[in-house]
Amino acid sequence: MFLRVVVVSVSLLTGAGLSQFPEFSQQYLQRLGGAVDALEQVVSDFDHSAAAVGLSRHKALDEMNGSPFLQRRQADLRRTILRYEELLNAYTALRSGGPFTRFYEIEHLQDPQILQGTWDDFQPALPLTFEGLFFALFGFGAGYGVMKTVAKLFRPGRRRNKPTAA
Repeated sequence: MFLRVVVVSVSLLTGAGLSQFPEFSQQYLQRLGGAVDALEQVVSDFDHSAAAVGLSRHKALDEMNGSPFLQRRQADLRRTILRYEELLNAYTALRSGGPFTRFYEIEHLQDPQILQGTWDDFQPALPLTFEGLFFALFGFGAGYGVMKTVAKLFRPGRRRNKPTAA
């Protein structure tokens, strides 16, 4: 009986936890969009400055030499541009679909800074959408299946003594 209570309890917790995915991924997407917008402004300003003197982005970066400050600034801008491109790709992949697509594209929900910021501000809520219900049921089923498997490992099947013919 105790084992059954543990299995159902863990299954309910797994279901409740996974039911939060649609809202968490939506908040992650909003934060990701804000980061893309901010970085786009920096990259756009640099591109306009380069274009004003007849240089491409890459040529302008290559010309940032001559002093330790310029070399540090060049490295900073290269990292900023690379981060912008990575976040833009993730945002594009995640923005095109809903929670089910975001679950399928979960590798794009892994930027440490954005993930931490989303987690810090996230407050669990009662999922009242179809997606929330689906993820709750999926989480319950997954938790139940895992816990039943674990329970079988620790509690071998009961053996019944068959009456012997006398």
